[in-house]
Amino acid sequence: MPADLPAATMVLAVCAHPDDESFGLGGILGAYVAAGTRAAVLCFTAGEASTLGSGSADLAEVRARELAAAGAVLGIAHVELLTYPDGALATIPLIDLAAHVRRLAARFSADLLLVFDEGGITGHPDHCVATEAALVAAREIDLSVLAWAMPKETADRLNREFATHFVGRDDAELDMVINVDRVRQGQAIACHESQAGQNPVLWRRLELLGEREWLRVLAARRRQDASEG
Repeated sequence: MPADLPAATMVLAVCAHPDDESFGLGGILGAYVAAGTRAAVLCFTAGEASTLGSGSADLAEVRARELAAAGAVLGIAHVELLTYPDGALATIPLIDLAAHVRRLAARFSADLLLVFDEGGITGHPDHCVATEAALVAAREIDLSVLAWAMPKETADRLNREFATHFVGRDDAELDMVINVDRVRQGQAIACHESQAGQNPVLWRRLELLGEREWLRVLAARRRQDASEG
């Protein structure tokens, strides 16, 4: 049974690559923005190591423009793109990455971090590190962390069909399922022209998930604001 989104006034999405905010988190971010919640995106790398769109003269610049355009479509109030090495995020001290999360969370008074599930959904190491950095920051400044997750059945089917490495969760590990509108997400995905054109796995995943997304609560705030009693 679909649930309501966890309440938030400002959501900070923490991701590894341009397009993660749209391909993965776009449905959830769209739902939050439609509900009147402000949102920001922190992206750690420019995605310059992607094998898709590699014919571009400067893929990092192309993907930066795509990210900005997608953020506008999703209604994101602020998009910050850092230039840590794509594919080598694990070489960066986690404390340094977490500091960026803390900085933006403080700047925009975020009360919720939105991330990829542990295991990175696709198994990409950069996804895993981005989530770890968000969790470190959340522990330090006491924020809730909500993760986009995938049902095991969907992950297994994609892995069979495409020899991918999606990480899925059993029903008992999933905390909630929400309804999403794929229209705005689809428009944001289209902004990432260098990555979306030849990406059958993306379109098959969205087909299998339909109008729903599954979520996990990775961390919950330990205290309430004074105004909440």
